[in-house]
Amino acid sequence: MYKVWAVRLPASLRGLADRLRWCTRGLVVAVLSQVGSVALFTVTLVTLASMVVGVGFLILPVVMIAVRGLANFHRRTAEEWAGVHIETPYRSTDLDDPYDTAGSVTHCRQLLSDPATWRDFLWTMLDGLVGLVLGLLPVSFVAYGLNGIFVTPLLWKSMGPHWGFGATWFITDQSAANLAIPQGILFVALGLLIAPALGRLHIRFNRLLLAPTRNALLALRVERLTETRSETVESQAAELRRIERDLHDGAQARLVSLGMSLGLADTLLETNPAMVRKLLADAMESSSQALTELRDLVRGIHPPVLAERGLDGAVRALAVGLAVPVEVQIDLPSRPHLPVESAVYFVIAEALANITKHSGASRARVRLWYAGGRLRAQVHDDGRGGADAEGGSGLRGLQRRLAAFDGELDINSPVGGPTLVTMELPCAL
Repeated sequence: MYKVWAVRLPASLRGLADRLRWCTRGLVVAVLSQVGSVALFTVTLVTLASMVVGVGFLILPVVMIAVRGLANFHRRTAEEWAGVHIETPYRSTDLDDPYDTAGSVTHCRQLLSDPATWRDFLWTMLDGLVGLVLGLLPVSFVAYGLNGIFVTPLLWKSMGPHWGFGATWFITDQSAANLAIPQGILFVALGLLIAPALGRLHIRFNRLLLAPTRNALLALRVERLTETRSETVESQAAELRRIERDLHDGAQARLVSLGMSLGLADTLLETNPAMVRKLLADAMESSSQALTELRDLVRGIHPPVLAERGLDGAVRALAVGLAVPVEVQIDLPSRPHLPVESAVYFVIAEALANITKHSGASRARVRLWYAGGRLRAQVHDDGRGGADAEGGSGLRGLQRRLAAFDGELDINSPVGGPTLVTMELPCAL
């Protein structure tokens, strides 16, 4: 019997702590619902009305930043609290100069033509009541129950005969006040019991209004594909220019030099045999260097180790050749298609190269696995952090490389470290 309780007690405590967390979350939801409904909804109404006189065109973008910030907070908490992913539905907008009146009008037109703007507006209006009730009800039950347990039996005399303060009956004596204790226990238990269910119900309500509709998903998909297609074309053009430059400055120059040496050797063949031998030696060296440069160029397009060993072996070869100790964990049931394999390899190679050049890390870890029709990889190091894809580094190029396959690259690198680079792209093995 002792062993059974020793096992069950920690689980019971974890369950109680989880229900208490849901009560606290409910209080946060109730407060934010009033911020959204009373403050943001009212300000949005006033802003829309003031657009008649032109002032609203300058205010609306700022108001929408606040509304979308609150909505995005609820999207993040839905994922963190209940594992429910709510995708962001907003269309991209352009505003080159926030002080340009024409630009502000265009920006407002884009915001108001986005269905997600009006769904957010409806959400702020309804969440004032829905969030208040669903968030505050469990907290109210717990608070009312605790009041009945600890306050009513001790302080009822100072308040005189009364009804409702910690009890659901009229209190006239100590016995009636003491009955508030078992009732308070029931209220606390009821509040803790319903807290997770009401919290998840509020998340379902948020998903109903904050998630993109089917048409919005298609529009976002088209927008993303248009953007990634443009980035892919630019990336491929840049890659072709790089190959052309490497050929022009490297192998082509050496081959031209080789041809000139052989031509000169042919001219001096009968008059200066010693010079011919020297020219032939130089030609052999030039041909060897040109061959090496061509091999390096081909290796940059598609590394031979990737073709021979696959992604698993190629990544392990990268890790072995790194100056920093790298732990490798790979779980791939079979090989992806060659283009996907090449893209993932180069992204991991660049991430590992950045660790060596910039991070100052003492250890690194690479994890690569396949699940749910998606290939995922993580590169982690314990370095100084501070990596930023928007800072002009090669990380933006890695994002463009993955975007060609509808993949994503996420970088979590606070100043002081550590750095976690996560990539994910859909593919079939």
